[in-house]
Amino acid sequence: MTRPPTAAQRRLIEAADPETGRLKGTEAQLTALVKRGLAFRHPRPPHDHFLTPAGHRVREAEPDAPPEQSAPQANAPQANAPAGTGVFAARVGGEAVPPAEGPARTREVRSAWQGMLELRRMTNTDGSTDRPCGWERTHLVRAAALALEAAGHRPAGADGEGGYRVRETPQPDAVAVHAPDATALRACADTLEAAGWQAGEYTEPRTRTRYVLASPRRV
Repeated sequence: MTRPPTAAQRRLIEAADPETGRLKGTEAQLTALVKRGLAFRHPRPPHDHFLTPAGHRVREAEPDAPPEQSAPQANAPQANAPAGTGVFAARVGGEAVPPAEGPARTREVRSAWQGMLELRRMTNTDGSTDRPCGWERTHLVRAAALALEAAGHRPAGADGEGGYRVRETPQPDAVAVHAPDATALRACADTLEAAGWQAGEYTEPRTRTRYVLASPRRV
């Protein structure tokens, strides 16, 4: 775990714009937040600084809650860390040690999804939030899993049963989503389509298992 934000840094985070996460402070203060993964500097002029999903979680954390580990990657939600590390990880389904369910997890997922939408708005050239951004295209499994978990779909347990599973495919720009039954599979496809993915149902030739093949929409 990294050190918690200082009192001054927490005040800066709490003062960020509630809608956009835009930060105000000295260059040194903002740079310090970037180094801790709590903020990112927008690549286009005027190069404002904004909270990352980790920064949003710090702001939304209960006062007596232990601080979360900040992200090493300043401009992306930390959806690729194993459970138990203190860093948010979207549920891909079938984890050997899944995170605990409950209100805290719900808040984390909601915050991560809101952070993802903000990242889309800030990094897509047209400011669009209805299609995936560059980070999602390079973290396909975790991005699709976050969209599903944020929409309320239940991930599979450690035995691989009872919910969705998101897995890599031989195609470099697509993931496979498996679900317990046809209704759940169709619901996953609908959620991904609403989140800006192209999704279609297919049948695995050898096992005859139905699955969804999904890839980020570009336009």
